[in-house]
Amino acid sequence: MIVRIWSSWLVHQTSEPFDIVPKGVVKLHLNAPDEGFMEFIPNFDVIVLSSGHWFAKQSVYILNNEIVGGQLWWPDKSRPKKINNIEAFGISVETILGAIVTHPNYTGVTIVRSYSPDHYEGGAWNTGGSCTGKVKPALDTEVVENGFTNIMHEKQVTGFNRAIVTKTNRSKLKLMDITEAFGYRHDGHPGPYRSPDPNKITKRGPDGKPPPQDCLHWCMPGPVDTWNEMVLEIIRREFEGSNRLGS
Repeated sequence: MIVRIWSSWLVHQTSEPFDIVPKGVVKLHLNAPDEGFMEFIPNFDVIVLSSGHWFAKQSVYILNNEIVGGQLWWPDKSRPKKINNIEAFGISVETILGAIVTHPNYTGVTIVRSYSPDHYEGGAWNTGGSCTGKVKPALDTEVVENGFTNIMHEKQVTGFNRAIVTKTNRSKLKLMDITEAFGYRHDGHPGPYRSPDPNKITKRGPDGKPPPQDCLHWCMPGPVDTWNEMVLEIIRREFEGSNRLGS
């Protein structure tokens, strides 16, 4: 049986009021794993985790019951943030992986899929970034360096390595590192075809401005199919000759 559990940040979240933060604003308790799926993990043979991009969305960071930072919400500019969204992501990775590898009743395989690169060129998703016209994988000379992707990947790998050291149960932890390789796949996004509107604009205007587009999600054949094959290969190597997945 395959179960899909939505957990945007992989840590405990609430929209209830906290200190000066009103109801409706998402609060992330960075040192507490998401109980929404932690209660189920003893029943899983394989867990595949991926996260990161939601740390660009509005949220407030709470650590040890103290507000330490926020993304797109920080009304008191005179009050310095202790952490930013990148650091919050790093803490969240350590929290969830630490909880999994020390859970006394979990013995499965946890596959951490690394941070997924986006391919907005000439701007961000909301400032005119584009992947229009990308119809084949990039050459070495066409790959655009993305500092944000690189540091998010670094935080994730650091959290993974620390979890390996702190592991106390009989589970296994595997890193499925797709970040660098799929930096070449700028052709795998829906781009200007993100909308089902038959009258959507798919080409640049007379001024060269690109239409609204999605250069983050993977919807085209190729990249995500490869991810599935990689996951299945990891599972095959871990369970081949075992009866654990037989039922």
